[in-house]
Amino acid sequence: MSQTVRLPQYVWFNEKVVDFTFPDDWQITEHRIAGYDKPALSDDEIKAALDSPMGMPPLHELAKARHEAVIIFDDMTRNTKVYEIIPHILKDLADAGFTKDRIRFIAALGNHQALDWTSMAKKVGADTVANYPVYNHCPFLNCTDIGTSSYMTKVSVNSEVMKCDLKIAIGQVVPHGIVGLSGGGKIIMPGVSSYESIRSHHTVTHQQWQMGNRGGGMSPYDTLDGNPLHTDALEIAGMAGLDMLINTLVNSRGETVKVFAGALEPTCHAAYDEAKKHYAVVNTRDADIAIVNNFIKASEFMVAIKPGMQALKPEGGSVVLISSSPSGQVIHYMYDNFGKFIAGDAYFGIEIPPHIKNFIIYNEFPEAKIPYRFKNPEQVIQTNNWNEVITILQKDHRPGSRISVFPNADTQYFIPGGPE
Repeated sequence: MSQTVRLPQYVWFNEKVVDFTFPDDWQITEHRIAGYDKPALSDDEIKAALDSPMGMPPLHELAKARHEAVIIFDDMTRNTKVYEIIPHILKDLADAGFTKDRIRFIAALGNHQALDWTSMAKKVGADTVANYPVYNHCPFLNCTDIGTSSYMTKVSVNSEVMKCDLKIAIGQVVPHGIVGLSGGGKIIMPGVSSYESIRSHHTVTHQQWQMGNRGGGMSPYDTLDGNPLHTDALEIAGMAGLDMLINTLVNSRGETVKVFAGALEPTCHAAYDEAKKHYAVVNTRDADIAIVNNFIKASEFMVAIKPGMQALKPEGGSVVLISSSPSGQVIHYMYDNFGKFIAGDAYFGIEIPPHIKNFIIYNEFPEAKIPYRFKNPEQVIQTNNWNEVITILQKDHRPGSRISVFPNADTQYFIPGGPE
């Protein structure tokens, strides 16, 4: 006999819910985000949010006095359904007198790899790619200096973006390990900023704050409030002249459940206030085994590691990371290793603490290089066989073991609620 947990898989590739089986003598608890089953918005509901922007006139009015428009959108590491939003934006621009030759789209890649045609078509729609120029941001070339933020981050931004006098950005708000929450100003920093500016923002500029947090026994990551990396990015987006921000929230299946639109700061603050409630999960800290599913960010396997480690009992246990991305792991030019002896400027080896009995990555599309992102790659077990996962776990975990399953470990953050 066995018991089954259903988990979303294969973001961007025929997404579906997959059954994962466990021994029937294990105690399984599923820990869901607060907005797990919130219903998806209809097209009319999306339009209504866009037609009533916060802190700015309607787009079709704002655009009348502008000449060149850029629509910036996030990359494949977020499953933002940009194609749901674009038709409404294009109609507003057409109503304001914009012709196709005055509109372009730019993928906010930061330091990630470029998108090919297939990825662009999935993100913005094949019709958009066929009828409007869609470009990849390049962090190494063609960026314009726009000044220095109050945090002393020297900023240079994509020159095509800066040539446009109407800047619209579409992104997704989900928990983020460095800035607390994605979306907001991240669409500009790092989205369409230069490599050197991103390196400054992610490392040098805020190093003192990060070290201070560590010295006080706090993680500099997963910090939602008072995070200077967020407020600096928001300031930089303002420096770049972002006119309209559109941010979405998603449910457990990655469906759009909320749209926030309008001027930069009020839109960002409203989206963040809702996101803090929407993505919350109570950490009971009583697991013998933590199963952390990486769905939306399956191409960034590392983002779900920390929740798994935090969910275990103080005496330790095992972590199983489920992260199956048919497109493989996204390239990050600053954080990735590019061989046995070379790596990006901010590369660091992930450490597996000594209280972890087994660290297993279940990946239907395994890559031999993945364990080498860890300080001790020999401690990482990577397999594409779920039966092997269970066999390994049963060697260390007896009947009655407590299993905590996190269906959306990549888009959650822990709130207090477990035992002290």
